[in-house]
Amino acid sequence: MQSSLLLKTYIGFTIIYLGILFLNLEGFDIYMKPILLPILMGTVIVSESFPTKKILLTALTFSWIGDIILLFTDRGELYFIFGLVAFLISHLVYIALFSKQQNSRINNNKALFWIGVLAIIAYFAFMIDTLFPKLGPLKIPVLVYAVVITTMLFFAFKGSLKWAIPANNYILIGAIVFVSSDSILAFNKFYAPIANASFYIMATYCLAQYLIVNGILKLNSKI
Repeated sequence: MQSSLLLKTYIGFTIIYLGILFLNLEGFDIYMKPILLPILMGTVIVSESFPTKKILLTALTFSWIGDIILLFTDRGELYFIFGLVAFLISHLVYIALFSKQQNSRINNNKALFWIGVLAIIAYFAFMIDTLFPKLGPLKIPVLVYAVVITTMLFFAFKGSLKWAIPANNYILIGAIVFVSSDSILAFNKFYAPIANASFYIMATYCLAQYLIVNGILKLNSKI
């Protein structure tokens, strides 16, 4: 009951925050953004115990640290780098989280598996081919980050073929949307400005975190 209420609270605060971004009410977003992920962390804390609970909380914590750091990117490129590192760690923890989830189904559809793998590789190749010439001194950090988020997506996809339904779909869609958020950010920063980029980045990011948390909780529910 408490976790359900907190998830609804997160949705409500997210809608308000996105409304602020959409209306370009400068200054207000800096107060709203830092409280979003703590609500999700509170949701996990009050939920019933499960083996990977601490791993999920760790991933959310590093994402939250990244959120805070990226609020100050206008003060220098170093803040962007540190924010990138925080999210890099968060994605690595998500990889560990997905790899440790219990399988409840057997999937023998090798065609579906390889179609998914090829789609993920195609995404990675497209992103690197498009952005690499524009990255300058950030080529290596962004390449490493791209490898990690692609790996995170692969583990979510691989797990979704064996995890319980519908939790598997929540997690997979969350991972896809998370990668979409990072992709919008990368295109906006390195390739070409995107109108209302902050709104789209945060809308996909907030949705991704919600779906992953909700999916993991459903996957580990004892009811």
